Amino acid sequence: MNLTKHWAVALDDYVIDLAWSPDGATLAAASAAGPVHLLATTDGTTRHALPGHANGTNALAWMKSEVRRQRSDVSDQKPASSPLALNSGPAAMSDPWPLTSDICLLATGGQDGAVKFWDATNGQHTATVRLGAAAVEHLAWRPNQRSDVRGQTSEERGQRKESEGRNQRSEVRGQGADAGSQKPGAGGLVPETRGAELTSDLWPLTSGSLLAAAAGRTLAFLRPDGSLAHTCPPAPKTISALAWQPEGGCVAAAAFGGVRLWDADDFILQKELPYANGILALVWSPDGRWLVSGNQDPSVHLWLPEKNDELQMSGYESKVPTVAFDRSSRWLATAGGHDASVWDCAGTGPEGRAPSMLPHDGKVCAVAFQRAHGLLATASADGVVMLWSPERAQPLRATIRLPAPATKIAWSPDDHLLALGTERGAVHVLRCEA
Repeated sequence: MNLTKHWAVALDDYVIDLAWSPDGATLAAASAAGPVHLLATTDGTTRHALPGHANGTNALAWMKSEVRRQRSDVSDQKPASSPLALNSGPAAMSDPWPLTSDICLLATGGQDGAVKFWDATNGQHTATVRLGAAAVEHLAWRPNQRSDVRGQTSEERGQRKESEGRNQRSEVRGQGADAGSQKPGAGGLVPETRGAELTSDLWPLTSGSLLAAAAGRTLAFLRPDGSLAHTCPPAPKTISALAWQPEGGCVAAAAFGGVRLWDADDFILQKELPYANGILALVWSPDGRWLVSGNQDPSVHLWLPEKNDELQMSGYESKVPTVAFDRSSRWLATAGGHDASVWDCAGTGPEGRAPSMLPHDGKVCAVAFQRAHGLLATASADGVVMLWSPERAQPLRATIRLPAPATKIAWSPDDHLLALGTERGAVHVLRCEA
């Protein structure tokens, strides 16, 4: 197994987030200074340079969907090649636009307290929502693989969601001319600009597309057009991590003191999972059985939400900033010192079992499993990146050293490429070859 250089580019500051587009054709890279670069997977060229956020961008999240949109002013209508372009002029209804497939929508969150939506295909800004004074630290799109909701057929779900969508959009329109000047606060978010509105007959196709956004104690659910679906009551403390249940039924929001599970259809609080310390990272197992946190204390905590059971794994050298599951939900990788610890979560779980210890000379700062295969990538503070097969007696498969420590690592959708952002502002893309 080899890790070889595919390409590398330099940004203007520390790489604070990386995210591959769903089709794997583009890598989004955000620098702490604010700009977001959309880089071609083939050679690293910049497809679009987005301005991002004033004072810094913090988070990236991709959504891919098929959407038909309807515009309003013939004289100000944008070309069909840019289906998500903003119409800044007065709105008056015109002919529907044709069906546009495979639109790549990128959401970004920043120090300015705003969530911005971008048509990544055309490099155009489509909407902004201000969540208040606190920085937007976490973004996560609802998974779209849900096949059924409470026993309803697809037609029944579509009819219900279409009706709900009309009511929700009517409420937004009913706010009147003062809505645009509403000040941000705990009780309401401000859509500053809005992309073309979804037609009612297409609402069922995008009804499951929700973005969970966290800023300070605020958790908001936003639609792809930038409209507000719901704002939850303020969390007791600053929200420190978000993670969607794999089937999209709820989102877990962590803060000092525990985790809250919010229903994605009714936006009600499903359950509270107390934890008397700070939580730094949160992940669900792909089968939805385990919810795991990496903690400040330092430890790893595991919940079985359906059984109201929990486990605690302690003894870490330092706080646990990152956790990751493999595709099978068996192996749980954690940082928290000079070793990456891999726990076996099969059967009754890791309690009473010793983890596999994967050693680094520097402190481990990132862990990431391939999406559909079994390799684990780990990165440490001395710039070393390693590949492992945790189930093997001799797990180490490859080692490479970068000029600077990694800040983020991410596998491409096809698992062939590993992207790494560094403290010095470089983005490295490595090819994984047998």
